[in-house]
Amino acid sequence: MSKSSILFPFGSFVKHESNPILSPRGEGWESKDVFNPAAVVKDGKVHLLYRAEDRTGMGKWNGTSRIGLAVSEDGIRFERHPEPVLIPTEPYEADGGCEDPRVTQIGDTYYMTYTAYDGKNARMCLATSKDLVNWEKHGIVFPGWEGDQAREWSKSGAILPEKINGKYVMYFGDSCIWIAFSDDAIHWEPVEEPVLRPRENPADFDSLLVEPGPQPLLTDEGILLIYNGARKLGESGRSGTGNIHAFPVRYEAGQVLFSRENPAQVIRRTESSFFAPESLAETEGQVDNVVFLEGLVEFRGAWYLYYGMADSHIGVAIYRP
Repeated sequence: MSKSSILFPFGSFVKHESNPILSPRGEGWESKDVFNPAAVVKDGKVHLLYRAEDRTGMGKWNGTSRIGLAVSEDGIRFERHPEPVLIPTEPYEADGGCEDPRVTQIGDTYYMTYTAYDGKNARMCLATSKDLVNWEKHGIVFPGWEGDQAREWSKSGAILPEKINGKYVMYFGDSCIWIAFSDDAIHWEPVEEPVLRPRENPADFDSLLVEPGPQPLLTDEGILLIYNGARKLGESGRSGTGNIHAFPVRYEAGQVLFSRENPAQVIRRTESSFFAPESLAETEGQVDNVVFLEGLVEFRGAWYLYYGMADSHIGVAIYRP
């Protein structure tokens, strides 16, 4: 099934019975939580680049984040590299670390966006690699960008691998979704007006925030973006040990279709979520009631969707056309 023939909404994804497929281990850099993975198929194998937290007591979650790498022959059972492939080295990456990677392949180069968190400000950064192991950092993508925050803040960049009207396209943001354009996929110019906002009805799954998921897909119908959404729960809900918000929230996922001719124009948007927390590993963890989608690959005739489970584990769901 080619990307161009995908119809909106995309897929009927079934969560795998082996979930979670990756969990924290050992006493070191991935001992506390592993979650929010990007995914790439390379040399006939699925490669996950995932966020891992240690137990140092530093950072927002009392742990510093690094990016790990795991490789699988079947998309389910993974062998992990012993050391992280991206670690905090810059002042703006300490002490929170390097978080939530998204990876797009353009030619023979892999482009990773990730969040650098210094304990106060989140800043989206970019790194490139030829082999997924050795990464060159290119720094903060949008220095000084505030969006709708009262401080420097940018996150969650999902890059379309194909050019549109001679430009690369990125969707980004973790409250609304904005768009940015680039000639070389390294240097980006953001557009100030959001292209997707949370819905106004508090009961909707995406009424609190919207945030890009995996890399967009260019289809015959348009540019398909899977996005993460959240809504506020009632006062009786649990926010989890991390307490990411001042009130309990629930993360689910939706889809939006943008125009091929005008990537800022929404054509269609799912009215309800297609992916939601169900299992114990998705409803209880570092942050309760979270499924967070960041990795999507076509592999052996099926589509594999990789996601974070309650900010604690990694799961996969599969769509077989």
